[in-house]
Amino acid sequence: MAKARAIVKRRKAIQNIRKITHTMELIATARFKKAMDRASQAEAYTRKIAELVADLSRSSLGVAHPLLAVREPVNQAVLLVLSSNRGLCGGYNGNVLRHAIRQYEQLRAETGGIQLEVAGKRGINYFRFRGVLAEERYTQFEDKPRFDDVATLAHRYIQWYASGRIDRLAVTYTKFYSASRQAVTTETLLPLRSAEVRGAAGARGAAADSSAASTPYEFLPDAAGILAEVLPMSFKVRLFKCFLDAAVSEQIARMVAMKGATENAGNILRNLTMLYNRARQAQITKEIAEIVGGAEAIK
Repeated sequence: MAKARAIVKRRKAIQNIRKITHTMELIATARFKKAMDRASQAEAYTRKIAELVADLSRSSLGVAHPLLAVREPVNQAVLLVLSSNRGLCGGYNGNVLRHAIRQYEQLRAETGGIQLEVAGKRGINYFRFRGVLAEERYTQFEDKPRFDDVATLAHRYIQWYASGRIDRLAVTYTKFYSASRQAVTTETLLPLRSAEVRGAAGARGAAADSSAASTPYEFLPDAAGILAEVLPMSFKVRLFKCFLDAAVSEQIARMVAMKGATENAGNILRNLTMLYNRARQAQITKEIAEIVGGAEAIK
């Protein structure tokens, strides 16, 4: 009977685990829907302002802006890595961090210097374990990143780039395409020209992109004032979109992982139930045999 009792205790433990994973799946599903709504709402605005900046950057305005200046060679770069604060989300963090460490090594080889900044406790612990020093570490960005927090971070990058302290800003994160497709990518957000033109071209196609190059613009009061407002806002919106994509991708990964864990727990419970029934049947058969044997001995 000891074996049957051990199976019963293990079944109870697996049942408790299944309750936890199922609850986490439901929570991740609810958070995913909210995060996806925020990312979808930001997508249209981000795409439109990217198209505008792409058109302005190719127009013959005679007005330059520091955020559009492409600097070669790159003497100082910043790599921002977006990971999560919590685990139990499948391979989400592993995929991001493996991609990030390759990008870090590549940028370090290509540029004169590189500064690493990491958002998320998982990423911070990973780079600490690898012996890579992260200059800045952020843990305040959860599944609901706030624009004000991201804007503060973006403002610092803008000041650094405008003053010449950095020559490139790259962000490694999981880009959200749809509920069934997310991909780890590294995007160069500064200078704006490299990010905005490529994003606008992919959104509108080559034909629309070529026709937009000749689109006339009239600026009131002046082109320099308009660019001074539009370009920093464009960068802040794009950086915020990266955080939103990372948040919704994390919830999708956690939802899928917890669903798989719940299904696996159910399979284990079915197997344990079969083992328990066999052990109990063997115990009953043994007891019957002992009773029959004792009755025969009495005769």
